[in-house]
Amino acid sequence: MQSRKPLLFTLHFLFLCTAAHGFGSMGPISASSGDDEVFCAIDAGGKQDVICWGDNATSPSLSAFASAVPAMSALSGGDGFLCGILANTSQAYCWGATAKPSADLVLVPPSYRNIAYSRIAAGTRHVCAVRGLYYADRDSGAVDCWEITETENGMLVAKESNLYLDLSVVNLELKKVVSGDGFSCGEVKDGGLFCWGPKSGYLSVPNVSNASYSFSALAAGRNTVCGVFNFSGELKCWGPGSFSDPPVQVRLVSLSAGANHYCGVRMDNHEVECWGDLNSSVVPKGIGFMAIASSDFTTCGIREDDLLLDCWLVNASKPDFDPPLELSSPGLCRASSCGVGEFAFNVSVLNEIALTSLCVREDLTICSPCGSNCSKGFFLSSECTRNADRVCTACSLCQNSSCFGVCGLHKSTALRMHWHWRHMPRWVVIVGSSVLGVLVLLLCGCLCMARKGTKKQSKSCMGNTEQEDDHANVALNSTPSVASCPGAPQVFRLSELKDATNGFKEFNELGRGSYGFVYKALLADGRVVAVKRANAATIIHTNNRNFETELEILCKIRHCNVVNLLGYCAEMGERLLVYEYMPHGTLYDHLHGGLSPLNWSLRLKIAMQAAKGLEYLHKEQVPPIVHKDLKSSNILLDSEWGARISDFGLLASSDKDPNGDLESDVYSFGIVLLEILSGRKAYDRDYTPPNMVEWAVPLIKQGKAAATIDRYVALPRNVEPLLKLADIAELAVRENPSERPPMSDIASWLEQIVKDGLIL
Repeated sequence: MQSRKPLLFTLHFLFLCTAAHGFGSMGPISASSGDDEVFCAIDAGGKQDVICWGDNATSPSLSAFASAVPAMSALSGGDGFLCGILANTSQAYCWGATAKPSADLVLVPPSYRNIAYSRIAAGTRHVCAVRGLYYADRDSGAVDCWEITETENGMLVAKESNLYLDLSVVNLELKKVVSGDGFSCGEVKDGGLFCWGPKSGYLSVPNVSNASYSFSALAAGRNTVCGVFNFSGELKCWGPGSFSDPPVQVRLVSLSAGANHYCGVRMDNHEVECWGDLNSSVVPKGIGFMAIASSDFTTCGIREDDLLLDCWLVNASKPDFDPPLELSSPGLCRASSCGVGEFAFNVSVLNEIALTSLCVREDLTICSPCGSNCSKGFFLSSECTRNADRVCTACSLCQNSSCFGVCGLHKSTALRMHWHWRHMPRWVVIVGSSVLGVLVLLLCGCLCMARKGTKKQSKSCMGNTEQEDDHANVALNSTPSVASCPGAPQVFRLSELKDATNGFKEFNELGRGSYGFVYKALLADGRVVAVKRANAATIIHTNNRNFETELEILCKIRHCNVVNLLGYCAEMGERLLVYEYMPHGTLYDHLHGGLSPLNWSLRLKIAMQAAKGLEYLHKEQVPPIVHKDLKSSNILLDSEWGARISDFGLLASSDKDPNGDLESDVYSFGIVLLEILSGRKAYDRDYTPPNMVEWAVPLIKQGKAAATIDRYVALPRNVEPLLKLADIAELAVRENPSERPPMSDIASWLEQIVKDGLIL
């Protein structure tokens, strides 16, 4: 098997020679340079539409402008404008970065508008394109170039010009082309790198026909050009200075260039390497990318695990970019099949029911370079195949000697573990009888302690231990079962959770929240759990590092009035969280959704338990966890009718005003108390006024709180506890946040109401 590695390595680079594109020149994502920095990418919706974004000053209008751009096969960016190849005709199409595209503003000379092109590269103020049908996957073709100029009123116009196309290049057949400031360079069909244009002489590129000058990636900056040689994988740059400290002995599969920096995607783990004049600390680590593009001061990429956009500034003086929450195409659609060293991107991993392809035609495919290694802290658990990239698994799950070396575990440890498990049965037989008695004694002791602990937790979590009538009798006062989180959450495989949810089918859906969809799942071991499946909006705010941090926080949260985490799955761009299953649904379902009505005793206990859960998040967690979306639909009821808080926010330490956020949670909880008291929705157009706070608070302040009590539930003989509940709710929804009580006070007051047990 080892003798085949050199052959596979050679085949890998041979294939990259004919199939890969330098993403800095043409790709599924590109950027304009200059003052108007705008990024555009091909959408993953299957129509190859274009999405665009920029700095905060230009973003609001860009989405409308992008909708006017036709479907694209590929993109490239110049100074203040962008270009592409039309998906349906292979014709060139260019438009101003901040001007709404229209037929009379297309920045392509009339004589070139009806010509099909297979490659395109926008420079500072010119464009060069290689002739040939894009989807025909033609290897090479002749090149056309035109100039982009600016009129006196600031408008950009396109015109034919010999300035960027001299006789030396007219007769050449080019395989790819890139453009910079006053020059273009292309890889010649038979090998060699040829540059032309008024400023090409500054590059000092040897214009020779040489088969060894064959590139897997090629990109041009304003005054430089860099390429990755096919056979050696060496990175070579030409031009003044060529930037300092380029990566050495690191193979790159794609390149992008800014004004004073370059970035490339590594072949092994798909992380980004950048060099030149930039702050290297801003470059994301531990995240793989499918494609990247650079403007003068910013680089953006399409993340490999979720196809969402990520941007980072290399110049802090520029405004920050805010990429849209949309999936982008991982590569360029093409008609040819994938070869050695690539995998065909499978659209099914996106789990979009209506989506069958990322391309405008089903016979097209997107071939992406395989990864061969993983980022630090992960080991390679599955090799790349023709239909899927390699799979990386966290080192915390390393359980045999195959990953010990990668994860930094000593070989002797692996040998000891191997010996231990190999000889375990023998040792069990030898010493089993001698320790059996000790084990029995220890077990009995643990059971006794567990019972004491259960009683203690029951008292602190559930309040009064008296039995209730009706459906509240179902073990209301016993402690809900809380699965432990043994150091780290359980890691589930995506296939395992797909089976458990019947393929995430709609009939398994429990609801939809701020995180995404929630499904009921039956695991192979018989456990019934709830699986939360993240949507795109959640994923973009939880990259790998943040996701791991959130998991660490979630695992530490263990409380009988909080829905506790059991495990997670992070495969194929998915973010799946596995929680305890709450069989009695949400508080909203019972108050407003037609489920069995709750009696007053149970409503008060639910209010108290929910308050204790929120108090735990606010007071016991450091930093405090702010829910940010507390409502009756996020209060769940477990098998014993215990109230559990769910869908709370994380990483609250980044908030500018944590105390203000806590007070906002108190206000939201006050609305929940009013819902419990009145049975009305927080906002209901069937009532006047529709806002419950505007209706209930004046009545409570006037001493008419009894008018807010739910008339569809039989009144208790003693309504005093309900009037106290109204007073607490009124305090919680005070307009001035400083007048709202903390959750610890509210929880204490409600607990006292429940303990008094006067509601009969």
